Amino acid sequence: MDLKPIFQNVVEGQADAVTSGVKAALAAGVDANTILNEALIAAMDEVGHQFEEGELFVPEMLVSARAMQAGLTLLKPHLAVGGTRSSGKVAIGTVKGDLHDIGKNLVAMMLEGAGFEIVDLGVDAAPEAFIEAVKNGAQIIGMSALLTTTMSNMKVTIEALKAAGLREQVKVMVGGAPVTEDFAKSIGADAFAPDASSATRAARQLLG
Repeated sequence: MDLKPIFQNVVEGQADAVTSGVKAALAAGVDANTILNEALIAAMDEVGHQFEEGELFVPEMLVSARAMQAGLTLLKPHLAVGGTRSSGKVAIGTVKGDLHDIGKNLVAMMLEGAGFEIVDLGVDAAPEAFIEAVKNGAQIIGMSALLTTTMSNMKVTIEALKAAGLREQVKVMVGGAPVTEDFAKSIGADAFAPDASSATRAARQLLG
């Protein structure tokens, strides 16, 4: 069965068409992992590429990511049976004091579209929430901040990881409108991602 229509509908953000396409592919006996990799993940890679080329913007990325999630929701029960290999486990949250979540949600959806297992810590996430996630197997923690006043809580969280003796076993990725690469380096983060597309690439690099 040709999976290109599913791929194209994800890129174009046609959630209903993605849903019906995934249903048809499953009914035709196409392996769930094949649909995931060749249609959904491949499409989100293309969306990320188009974003970086300036052909797509954040609202369009969000629509594509939601279309991808519609397909992923249908695939998940079948993937569990097939024992699909996750790209890695990422815990993501907006830091304490910050209630902005659009950027964080988009990064989470893009990472999920790239095959990562996502633990969404939500907004106003305390250092303790990130620590708990690492104890539960998160290999990367992603911290987002939209306010300059809450950026300092990224450093507070990294220091808390050190105090808990967990810093060496997790990679830390940071991003958000006011966050810069210099700031990321100054607080000891492992990676800086200016947008959702580069966050996916950075996560893959961090886990090699």
